[in-house]
Amino acid sequence: AGLIVIVSFISPFSAERRMARELMANGEFVEVFVDTPFEECARRDPKGLYARALNGEIKNFTGVDSPYEAPENPEIHLKTLGKSAEEMVEALELWLNERDIAENQYDSGGGI
Repeated sequence: AGLIVIVSFISPFSAERRMARELMANGEFVEVFVDTPFEECARRDPKGLYARALNGEIKNFTGVDSPYEAPENPEIHLKTLGKSAEEMVEALELWLNERDIAENQYDSGGGI
């Protein structure tokens, strides 16, 4: 139908990402690794969750007392440090356009 569905999951384990991939037909799942160092996530945190987790107030927090397994072979690897959200969207759009997954459907309103 020409639709692209973008879903954001907190998926710290490779097994969870593999299960999500297996739900889709071959070639229909694109893993985008939005790679932000832990320290930067904590710095950007508007709700103070990282500070609370580091103080022991929140348990099973990814990167604190629960592991994070970085994707080994994502289709797209976006390194966010020093980049704006707009630059990340442009990189994703370029990747999709280069593969004829999306053809210049991006508009200035922030959607693909």
